[in-house]
Amino acid sequence: MSNNSIVSPAGMDWEDFEKEVFTPEELAESDLRVAIIGELIKARQEQGISQKKLEELSGVKQPVIARIERGISSPQIDTILKMLFPLGKTLAIVPLDSSKNQ
Repeated sequence: MSNNSIVSPAGMDWEDFEKEVFTPEELAESDLRVAIIGELIKARQEQGISQKKLEELSGVKQPVIARIERGISSPQIDTILKMLFPLGKTLAIVPLDSSKNQ
């Protein structure tokens, strides 16, 4: 365990704890959710659009945007699409990188 590792109450580092508690599918789903939200935040910030302005452009309320960006709530796909459209973005379905799944 490195000096920078986060140690869980069980005395193991976070990665070992995650592997013990969550299935590989749950971890992959969480990673994907984090990546999507991260890209949404990045697109909004790169364009200099505030959460309030994104509310005006998308119709998604600012408190909802804030909860999504903080990872507190998991938005439905239609909500994500409403937020992405005014940012000039969309979702795409692409093959998974098979080397990562093995």
